[in-house]
Amino acid sequence: MDVKEVEVSKGAFLVASPHLRDPNFCQTVVLLCEHGPGGSLGLVVNRRTEHHVMEILPNTTGLHEKTGLVYSGGPVQKDNLLILHRVSGNIPEAQPIFDGVCLGGDLVALEQFSTQDDGDLVRIFMGYAGWAAGQLQAELMTGSWLVLPADLKLVFARDPAQVWPFILRSLGGMMSFYATMPPDQSLN
Repeated sequence: MDVKEVEVSKGAFLVASPHLRDPNFCQTVVLLCEHGPGGSLGLVVNRRTEHHVMEILPNTTGLHEKTGLVYSGGPVQKDNLLILHRVSGNIPEAQPIFDGVCLGGDLVALEQFSTQDDGDLVRIFMGYAGWAAGQLQAELMTGSWLVLPADLKLVFARDPAQVWPFILRSLGGMMSFYATMPPDQSLN
């Protein structure tokens, strides 16, 4: 498919091309949470930090067991926390992204619902990835990103470091070869 014809929309994965060298996005998978004429916002779903949620949000005891470690959502506003979730209840003010996955919403309600069902999924992100109007389209035209449908299992993967290589292997061909390359090309 010609890159110019790729449909980019909320709920899509932006998968970093093996040739994308920007350290903020090298080997990342971004869930696009907003996309429109004014720009785009996404969360890097495969970069877990070493910070536990108790360090970042000590008073949100209802989320501690569900979330564990906090993720680095991107290079923009790293002191800004965003919560991505798929819970059994309706969370007021939550923004639907895809397949029952929502962004944000009322924190008290989210804490309440997340303690009730073992199947609920919650991730907390520090920062986000952002693109000004036209910026993402320009990056797509240069081949920086592959656009694929988002996958719930990959958004909440137990081993986020394996998400990018898994996607590349699933694409087959030369992409399978790139799945084995180290993040730091100088080590190759």
